[in-house]
Amino acid sequence: MPMPGDTAWAFLDNLAARYGAAPAFVYRDEPISFHALAAESRRAAQGLADLGVTAGDRVALWLPNVPAWPVLFFACARLGAIAVAVNTRFRSAEVADIVGRSDAKILAFWPGFKGIDFPGILADIPRQDLPALETLLLYEEDGAGAADLSWPAIRYSDLFERPPLADGRVGADAGAVIFTTSGTTRAPKFVLHAQRSLVAHAGNTSRAFAYAASGSVLLQALPLCGTFGHAQMMAGLAAGRPSILLPAFDGPAACAMIRECHVTHFNGSDEMFHRLFDADRDRTALRSLVACGFAAFDPSLGGIVIDGERHGVRLHGLYGMSEVQALFSRQPPERPVAERALAGGLLTAETARVRAVDPESRATLAHGQNGELEVSGPSLMSGYDRDPEATAAAMTDDGFLRTGDLGHTTGDGGFVFLSRMGDVLRLGGYLVSPAEIETQITDHPSVAECQVVGVDTRDGPRAVAFVIATEGAAVDGAALTARCRRNLAGFKVPAAIVAIDAFPVTQSPNGVKIQRGTLRAMARQHLTETI
Repeated sequence: MPMPGDTAWAFLDNLAARYGAAPAFVYRDEPISFHALAAESRRAAQGLADLGVTAGDRVALWLPNVPAWPVLFFACARLGAIAVAVNTRFRSAEVADIVGRSDAKILAFWPGFKGIDFPGILADIPRQDLPALETLLLYEEDGAGAADLSWPAIRYSDLFERPPLADGRVGADAGAVIFTTSGTTRAPKFVLHAQRSLVAHAGNTSRAFAYAASGSVLLQALPLCGTFGHAQMMAGLAAGRPSILLPAFDGPAACAMIRECHVTHFNGSDEMFHRLFDADRDRTALRSLVACGFAAFDPSLGGIVIDGERHGVRLHGLYGMSEVQALFSRQPPERPVAERALAGGLLTAETARVRAVDPESRATLAHGQNGELEVSGPSLMSGYDRDPEATAAAMTDDGFLRTGDLGHTTGDGGFVFLSRMGDVLRLGGYLVSPAEIETQITDHPSVAECQVVGVDTRDGPRAVAFVIATEGAAVDGAALTARCRRNLAGFKVPAAIVAIDAFPVTQSPNGVKIQRGTLRAMARQHLTETI
């Protein structure tokens, strides 16, 4: 059996022995010590065992950032059960798919969270769609009831009436958590991580991001149901530093908390940072922040780094995905603004590797040449749960993950992410990042935002740009097209520039993602109607 120190449960027990009464989390101004977290996870593990949960079983966590999330996660790790992360924004169809397909035996949720009718959402799911579900686990803070549930239910607090579980029951290669990939046109894949990969990544991330520095305080606003939030939580624990749990993000409240609690580290989506900056009216509330990573998956958002400078916040781009976990790499905070605005950067783990390959020949490309990024390292997934064919298709013979991302490597051992390969435009026989065209268009004062997609036409592949006008301005398609003709090669000039009020989006645990597939369909329709 692998050494227990590589397991998530031993990871927590070792932290409890080392840091004891020091706070691991702070929730609603109440500290939760490392010792208490370990003890509660032991009792919860025995409570789950009494419900029949054993190694390999699945426990779905449909919870916001509350202490029950890490307690149940580590309780599952002690038993060898697998935590299935479910976004609280998901509704009946999504919950039915994830809980049903994963064969979750237990579903934990907060019936009254944010006034949402979670019991009603469950009531819309036929019992036959959740064949393995046996028990609902009700977390409550507000006394909200959950009447007329179709499944047997117990309260979360009932788990702690049993004595603590003596020892963990599995080794480091046992599955620990399932994250779902984001997707808009088909069911998401289930990404399974073993305990070993989570623990290794926690230690590497803690060191690379310098979370253990004296006085560090982390703000845990990213949802724990996504790898972005989960990776930060684990790294904060590994550093022995406190994380403030926010069950729901609110810009003014988070801004006030950063000021009052002297928060030093916070990773978030671009949307979160925009809301923070809006709340920081006097540009003094965020001065305690030492370094903040943001999900730089849309290069047109690079201006957010400049906005951060105005508020005294040193933002730096990150890279990650469910398959290798979030925080896989980061732009060093000491680099210039232009570099910090890029996704990618230096690898978090010393043993991680990245390369760019030609998408057709699969030959490794020289530094600076764009191709498909392939990565490897200790944070790599075990595979897609119960889908060996998809796992095999995603992996190379020498153990690299095919990311499906376009980018290039740099001479310092890092890389730059440009876009998803599916978003890459194949124009004039060349691979073109949409950001190159988007930048030309958003530099015009009449344009607030732009998204460029590629479509096939009778004249070959062409770009189509969708733009949102700045407030009070009108979009002049002819002027924008002329601008592109002046500054770009002819094959990059959009065949059409379409003004819209808002982009179609999908909510994910890591932030709002634009539905580029929907934009491509809209582009085809527009070109058809204008021919």
